[in-house]
Amino acid sequence: MSATPLHVIIIGAGTGGLCLAQGLKRAGVSVAVYERDRTRRDGLQGYRVGIDADGKRALRANLSPELYETFIATCAKRPLWGNQMTHEKKFLFSAGPEVLKPEDQPSEDDQDESVSRMTLRQLLLTGVEDVVHFDKEFTHYEQHPDGTVSAHFTDGDVATGHLLVGAEGANSRVRKQYLPHARLVETGLVGITGKTPLNDETRALLPQRVMEGVTMVHGPKGFMCILHVMRFKWDENGKPKEGIGSTDAEAIRNWPGMLYDNSRDYIMWGFAASDRWLPPNVTKMRGAEIQQLVLEKTKAWHPDFRRIFSLGDPNSSFPLVIRTSEPIDPWPSSNITLIGDAIHTMTPGRGVGANTALRDARLLARKLVAVHRGEQSLLDAVHAYETTMTSYAWDAVIKSRAQMDGHSVMHRGDLLGTFARGGMRTAMRTMNHLPPVKRKIVMSESTFRGAGRDDED
Repeated sequence: MSATPLHVIIIGAGTGGLCLAQGLKRAGVSVAVYERDRTRRDGLQGYRVGIDADGKRALRANLSPELYETFIATCAKRPLWGNQMTHEKKFLFSAGPEVLKPEDQPSEDDQDESVSRMTLRQLLLTGVEDVVHFDKEFTHYEQHPDGTVSAHFTDGDVATGHLLVGAEGANSRVRKQYLPHARLVETGLVGITGKTPLNDETRALLPQRVMEGVTMVHGPKGFMCILHVMRFKWDENGKPKEGIGSTDAEAIRNWPGMLYDNSRDYIMWGFAASDRWLPPNVTKMRGAEIQQLVLEKTKAWHPDFRRIFSLGDPNSSFPLVIRTSEPIDPWPSSNITLIGDAIHTMTPGRGVGANTALRDARLLARKLVAVHRGEQSLLDAVHAYETTMTSYAWDAVIKSRAQMDGHSVMHRGDLLGTFARGGMRTAMRTMNHLPPVKRKIVMSESTFRGAGRDDED
């Protein structure tokens, strides 16, 4: 069939928007990305993001083989352990490679990775610089009788195409105009981030399983803290560490992402608490002030954890109000659609937010390439994308929120809250001594994160 004229307008140069642009450009589909900020103002850009099997599958599909190899080369060492600990530095649950049988081990493609968000952004910008337009603040769109749609910007510019994709995150203006009833709700939790350099002193504060894994620490009043040690393949001077092969060294040489000081080994920590236990002005705190707040709230925690907090870089600490989308009923498809946080913001409870955005980008790219080839109409393609996307996205939204709800009994300070937290710890300790149960938990989490998943239609 003959090719169908198609020009796609993407609002937002985040993870999902750029991955979509990569896939479309690679397939010969006309695309333009419009981004408000030339440099990302989101503090999380300095942090890691876990890329699971779904995310890797999307990157592998939408990027060139060379760029995908660069992604792999710039990832940190893989986490081997999943841990749950008390604030007193005692293990509740710990599962590593030994839990799975040889036939259960995920393939190389299904192994989780960790990468700096900033490095990933630089990578996704590589090769599409000519279609990304910065300093473009979107205001509204206008649909036309001929089936086209125009995006309007604060500087007076107007961009017209056949499809408008909102990819500008949780505060999406495209969503607010298109689906005004799709709202975000606060979970009642506030997160506080921090980065502590990994050196001889801080390395000695953590058990080996924590050094080589992702760990959730549980404290009084429902306080929690995630710890993830990011260890890269190069040393503090930016040179490949001993043992790195020439292929990796060549892949990262003179690559734009390496211009940033975002690839040094460090301990990432994210403290979270119900807003009932935090001062009203917590969202306005920054740096040393909010870092001191974490120390005040963790006076009963093990000194090693508190030392990690105190040694954190104050410039890396800021608050994050944890919000989530609420699933909505299907809507009539049109020449407007949404991907990533613009439609399905989720809590970090299951760690799949960015991966779901990447999954969206891969799926939508495939549908639009079929339109470009004349194999499907645009509205049919958008409808197919939205039907599949909402089925997996709403599931991820609901399950992510179940892990992080500041209004739950776990965050109460009364006797009921104490009993609930005690019951949770007892359950974890019990499961930790039941190998079949541990295996089932690890297998279930791997499946949730996309291991062995078939392609979506």
